[in-house]
Amino acid sequence: MLVAFSVAPSGDGRADGSVHDAVAAAVAVVRASGLAHRTTSMFTEIEGPDWDTVMAVVKSATEAVLPFGSRVSLVLKADIRPGYEGEIDGKIARLEKAIDERGDRVS
Repeated sequence: MLVAFSVAPSGDGRADGSVHDAVAAAVAVVRASGLAHRTTSMFTEIEGPDWDTVMAVVKSATEAVLPFGSRVSLVLKADIRPGYEGEIDGKIARLEKAIDERGDRVS
């Protein structure tokens, strides 16, 4: 199971609107989980064997953000494909292969 999620506080009163400290707290939870993961500028992706494992990490990451604001926003997208592992990298590898095979073709 792959999950891409973004969690951020609101109502923190920072003049610059930055949420990097809160996001760092959430990402620390993900890294400590031992699950395969990737963080980009907008989302963190995690891969785990099942709903319970993955959602427990998302919940803990969300709870880590709670102290940074009066409320928390969570955006989540999931790819549920039983029986598959390594898809956090496998999907990217297949995409890159398809791009390479296309060459310079433009549709």
